[in-house]
Amino acid sequence: MAQTYPPVNMGGTTDGLLVLSNGRFFRGKLRGAPVEATGEVIFNTSMTGYQEILTDPSYTGQIVTMTYPQIGNYGVNLDDMESKTTHASALIVRELSHISSNWRSTQTLDEWLIEHRIPVLEGVDTRSLVKAIRSSGECSGLLVPSDSRHTLDELREEALDLPSMVGQNLARKVSTRESYFWPSDAKTKPMMVVAYDFGIKFNILRIMNSLGLSVTVVPWNTSSEEVLEMNPEGVFLSNGPGDPAVVNEAIEAVQNLLGKLPIFGICLGHQILALALGCQTYKLVCGHHGGNHPVMDFASNKIEITSHNHGFSVEEKSLPKNVRITHRNLNDQTVEGIESLTHQAYSVQYHPEAAPGPRDASYLFGRFLEMLKG
Repeated sequence: MAQTYPPVNMGGTTDGLLVLSNGRFFRGKLRGAPVEATGEVIFNTSMTGYQEILTDPSYTGQIVTMTYPQIGNYGVNLDDMESKTTHASALIVRELSHISSNWRSTQTLDEWLIEHRIPVLEGVDTRSLVKAIRSSGECSGLLVPSDSRHTLDELREEALDLPSMVGQNLARKVSTRESYFWPSDAKTKPMMVVAYDFGIKFNILRIMNSLGLSVTVVPWNTSSEEVLEMNPEGVFLSNGPGDPAVVNEAIEAVQNLLGKLPIFGICLGHQILALALGCQTYKLVCGHHGGNHPVMDFASNKIEITSHNHGFSVEEKSLPKNVRITHRNLNDQTVEGIESLTHQAYSVQYHPEAAPGPRDASYLFGRFLEMLKG
């Protein structure tokens, strides 16, 4: 007969347990909303930006572990939202700050997470958790209060039954249901771009507006015919969560748009463009999540410090002869950027809108603007 796990005494009123599908488990104090959560357990190496991370649709279905030890120092505010609401399933931290020290802060992170029904497991040995992820790969996890009536063995079985990220079309879940318009404030007549919403971040739209582009954001499964009827100057493919290989409607639409309009993709949009060009994608054993990844730009022969959040990558061996690599990750040599040699289309795996470097990758939007003008 399975034994129930003992209670954890960490000085708080509610204790929690994170159980991984590989059998490992981690204890801590449950903060934020005292609710259960499931998802793919990943780690993020950023020192700041927790609010942007939690509201980034690309983190849908994920339990985010922050490697920086203290999270919440500067609170939260409305200006740092990357979407209308939170998307990560839960947050794992070493220490959650219960005060906010910043003039922009409107409430503490703990208060905000309670409001958005996001649980936090505090007091976890995050170094040990990250080592577990690094050694055996990202896996599914279950976060529960320690007063759960289930035994540890039962929780392990439940975690083992959680679905993998492979095969999940999460763009369908986070995408807008109806098209909407982000107008530019430019005094001259702005150019118009159609942006596919696979989980688009607000800062992408802000940057394109600042460049004089008005953006019509459309659902993930909008057909190429509908896009062409809008008569845009170009098409943008956004970031987003899940497995790119199963976002079939978008892949087909992009295939039909190639050669007809300039195309720029980021993150999931990069993978969808690659698939439309005849490449293949695969699940990384350990994804890239953080704001400090070195990437080589072959055009300039410079190394960029970049912001990442992805669990899938483009298979280099699958690239056809009319597609070339423009950027490479220097940590693990994976493909970080591609461009078509026959169409006006390029993309990057990382996030130039997330201010890495902080401006190392901003030229990518400028290149899109020049392509539209041309």
